[in-house]
Amino acid sequence: MSDLSMLMDMGFAQNQAERALQVTGNQGVEPAMEWLLAHADSIGSTPLDTFTVGQKTEDVTQQSQTEATETTGDDGTAEMKEIEEEVALAAKSLKCDECNKKFRTDSEVEFHAVKTGHQSFSESSEEIKPLTEEEKKEQLKSMYTKLESIIKQRRALKAEQEKKEALEKEISRRKSGQELTHVRQKMQEEELKQLAEQKKREKLEAKEARQRVLEQIERDKQARREKFGMSNPNPPVTSPSAPPKEIVPPAPSQTYSECRIQVRLTNGECLTHSFSPNEQLAAVRLYVEINRTDGSSPFALMTNFPKKVFSDEDMNTPLNSLGLVPSAVLIVCKPQP
Repeated sequence: MSDLSMLMDMGFAQNQAERALQVTGNQGVEPAMEWLLAHADSIGSTPLDTFTVGQKTEDVTQQSQTEATETTGDDGTAEMKEIEEEVALAAKSLKCDECNKKFRTDSEVEFHAVKTGHQSFSESSEEIKPLTEEEKKEQLKSMYTKLESIIKQRRALKAEQEKKEALEKEISRRKSGQELTHVRQKMQEEELKQLAEQKKREKLEAKEARQRVLEQIERDKQARREKFGMSNPNPPVTSPSAPPKEIVPPAPSQTYSECRIQVRLTNGECLTHSFSPNEQLAAVRLYVEINRTDGSSPFALMTNFPKKVFSDEDMNTPLNSLGLVPSAVLIVCKPQP
């Protein structure tokens, strides 16, 4: 609510309220109300245009004298002097008690208080002179300079903020990349670990399978020994009419207790091992599978002279029956189609 409205709400006429505000220099409701109460008898219904801002003291005095004459009927000298004193003492500006700077309006005072932090202000009867054209140009130039400085500062602050945000984004991106790389590396390590465990498990299973084969071969050999011992506890009795060749056993296993086999691999290396003459050729093949160094591709065994490639049926035949006792050289070759 404006000062004029507040005065009118208190019961004063509009022209009286406006006149009081102008006489007191628009200093607020309280000074205007005090002036109205002090001059309640002398205030008429004088139009507002007789009291304009910056009116000369002589005009105010003449107007006050006329009003005093109309009201009292005399020359109104005392009333005129009182009005002149009121006009002379009326505040024409506001002054900062801390820096002695003068202001025209309350808004300028508030701005100055916010800007400088000064809190002590008082009324002043000194009128602020209007600015000359040069002062106006200088003030305008100063305002432009300050405005450009503020714009530059804000742009610099904005650029610094954008640079800082870009740096933070780059740091966040690198951190995310490092975390992603760490996760991928961890996943690869887990996969390699699982693959190593799988290979280890497969090797263990293969070793167990080979062990079972060896045990089965050993059981078969033991069964054959037992069977051979039971069927031939004594040397066979020959009849006088039988030829001498039938008396001599054809198998050399009865003469030799072991069979030394040398196996030539495809890479030029040789494997040498001793077997029992009664062992099957499958035992030799299993030994080659376990100890070979030329790969893991399928293979077959053969003799060089006379050249013979052993088939799958020969794997169940004892070494003495294949003519490999007391020693023989076998060659690893590709299996026959």
